[in-house]
Amino acid sequence: LFSAGFDAHKDDPLAQLQLTSKDFYEITKRTINYTKNYSDGKVVSILEGGYDLNALANSAEQHVKALLEFAK
Repeated sequence: LFSAGFDAHKDDPLAQLQLTSKDFYEITKRTINYTKNYSDGKVVSILEGGYDLNALANSAEQHVKALLEFAK
């Protein structure tokens, strides 16, 4: 279960973690690779938020890209 919030992005006004949109791709991919043996290939992702709309759109796109690669 992914709680997909993107307010850790460097352009988001609330967090100071300085992640990029590509970082969210890597986090998603690494998490899926680590857990796929335990989840029987089942993944749920729920969009939580982010407050910079461009960063949110780009980060969500990267997250979905990693999810789609997993689904192949």
